[in-house]
Amino acid sequence: MLQGNNISQADYERFRLFLEQACGIVLGDGKQYLIVSRLTKLLRDEAIPSVADLLNAIQRGHPRHLRDSVIDAMTTNETSWFRDGGPFEVFEKMTLADLESRITAPCKIWSAACSSGQEPYTISMILSEYNRKKPDSKLKSTQIIATDISNSMLALAKRGVYEEHALVRGISATRRQQFFKSIEGRWQIADEVKQRVQFREQNLLQSYTGLGRFDVIFCRNVLIYFSMQRKTDILTRLAQALNPGGYLFLGASETISGYTDAFDLQRTPHGVVYRRR
Repeated sequence: MLQGNNISQADYERFRLFLEQACGIVLGDGKQYLIVSRLTKLLRDEAIPSVADLLNAIQRGHPRHLRDSVIDAMTTNETSWFRDGGPFEVFEKMTLADLESRITAPCKIWSAACSSGQEPYTISMILSEYNRKKPDSKLKSTQIIATDISNSMLALAKRGVYEEHALVRGISATRRQQFFKSIEGRWQIADEVKQRVQFREQNLLQSYTGLGRFDVIFCRNVLIYFSMQRKTDILTRLAQALNPGGYLFLGASETISGYTDAFDLQRTPHGVVYRRR
């Protein structure tokens, strides 16, 4: 069985380099335990005895799926509905009204690193509630692009079917009734919410030009895993992907300070958001 003390320092350094080059994630010193927790099952299923053998197999390119499976395992992060609350309150109570007042083309929103889909579906629920209150809203044709590097997470997100325990955090009884239907003990997201979202594979280290331009970008609790240089690059390209006056939502512990001057910080009673200059 893989254990932290079975990973040599040389193999740990090799794995750190592979991970940063593949998806930008930087492992700090002494994080062998994280490799153990994320990769033990994968190594067992693939009958690979060690991290050294794993890296050698990836280098050989056999089996072909192994590289993507390792990235999936190392980049799958916790998510939940209406996570952290504040950003969604800003989006609901300020951002939507501003977009309603000034945009002329159909609104586009990007949920970056969407994991198993809770964030883009949360955004879509808020839009449904907004449109019910404002039947003549210009935001009815809003499109949400949700991306992730993990194919396995995207497959789950596209299905839009969740276990009971996945709805415990963040979903009120009212929203459960409005936006989900029970199917054999699991919960299917409503078509009204689902049809607004398109899922695509996207590595944040690669070009975003194929995604188009956006009015709002959610890129939350992602930048913390990247080096300073990577953060600067990603934030610069996120700014380029936003229309002037567009909104960028980051995680509570993330900031643009020291990385880019393309945004203004906007404080609201519900939280903060960054606006493209």
